[in-house]
Amino acid sequence: MAQPGLSAFLTGPSALDSLELNSHSSTSSSGIGNRINSEYGITGSGGHGSRNLPLSAGSGSAATSAYIGSTGGGGGVGGGAGGGGQASAHTAGSALNSGNGSGLVASSEIHPLHFNWVFWFMHRPPGSKIVNYESAMKKIATFGSVEDFWAVYSHLRRPHELPNVSDYHMFRQGVRPVWEDGANINGGKWIVRLKKGLASRYWENLIMAVVGDQFDVGSEICGIVLSIRGAEDILSIWNQSSQGGRTNLKIRDTMKRVLSLPADTIMEYKTHNDALKDNSSFRNTDIFR
Repeated sequence: MAQPGLSAFLTGPSALDSLELNSHSSTSSSGIGNRINSEYGITGSGGHGSRNLPLSAGSGSAATSAYIGSTGGGGGVGGGAGGGGQASAHTAGSALNSGNGSGLVASSEIHPLHFNWVFWFMHRPPGSKIVNYESAMKKIATFGSVEDFWAVYSHLRRPHELPNVSDYHMFRQGVRPVWEDGANINGGKWIVRLKKGLASRYWENLIMAVVGDQFDVGSEICGIVLSIRGAEDILSIWNQSSQGGRTNLKIRDTMKRVLSLPADTIMEYKTHNDALKDNSSFRNTDIFR
């Protein structure tokens, strides 16, 4: 069975209204969005004002333009209609590129993030096997500023719209989202299992907490992953050192806080070395109550 094109899981600019934070998320998510903006001196509520940003008119690759999709006339990836959507899609498609995130937004004032980040996506049709995990992942876009973050994030499909056995990754630029990467090999990940229907809100909250430096652990966080599965969805946050002691516990506790998880929520941890040994992401984990 052929793997669907990545564009099937990304939406065009005409769908921005359905992607506003408050229409899908809790108040805490909007608050985190406000903190991202306020930290970098941007006004606006929850980042909404940052989403309709003037995009650069640089030449982007056709492959990345396909991730965004062309809307207008009702035939676009995002399901939008109307001439205005077509113009926006063309501008956004030409602005994104498959290289670095610079130049995504042309603005008189750019607010750099502390790290550059990369969004990745992977889908495995149920019943099939992935021979090469790394080659199966598709890079969506790189961003390094608050403005570029909103421009990219606004075009991503919501997690609840993704098919089963799909994964979103957001990792620091230069860190591959695989166990064997030099930044990951001695680390591990904290895991939270979610009931179906909760992934979109919790994923958004976690993204904004990481981008907004709410964890306050410097470069210890390598990235975050959302795994859409049949019976449950799984959030995980990858860190560099599985022997981090207090830093590891700080990541765990901050994750519970920014997601507003109940005090009795079960948290799991698994080192990447253990994952390599049993070739499993989520089995044989250490349980923390």
